[in-house]
Amino acid sequence: MDVSNKEKFTLSSELIEYIDSCKQQAHFKSFLINVLQRIQDIHGYLPQCLMEETALRLGVPTAKVYGVATFYHMFRLEPQGKHTINICLGTACYVKGAQRVLDAFKSHLNIDIDETTEDLMFTLKAARCVGTCGLAPVVMIDNDVYAKVTPEDVLTIITKYRQS
Repeated sequence: MDVSNKEKFTLSSELIEYIDSCKQQAHFKSFLINVLQRIQDIHGYLPQCLMEETALRLGVPTAKVYGVATFYHMFRLEPQGKHTINICLGTACYVKGAQRVLDAFKSHLNIDIDETTEDLMFTLKAARCVGTCGLAPVVMIDNDVYAKVTPEDVLTIITKYRQS
């Protein structure tokens, strides 16, 4: 989903002040990661227009900003859902039917792994192991753990979060 074309953001006065204070430092370009972290803390991801404005204000090429944003795994270039659904696909979970559970989430939400629903309610992720093999298959939504999930449980789980 490309929200950057639908919405325009501007840097807040606090971020502009922070960037200006960074520019007073000897190696101000090294503050790029800090600036990007602050933007993501505010918006939940890095909108394209804010990365471009950051590049202009710091006096660095836009390509450098994009390079940093795409190099570090902590940065997100797309908005994330209010709730993150992690389906464990580790061996124990996979053997116990995690793929069918994942397929049910994909079907009910009409998204694939690493995508976010249009209403920004859910982001779907796959995990390699969440360390609770005895509860397989496991689904984590935010900090909530769901054990021995079946495809039939998926709609009830989704509905619970939609209603909250």
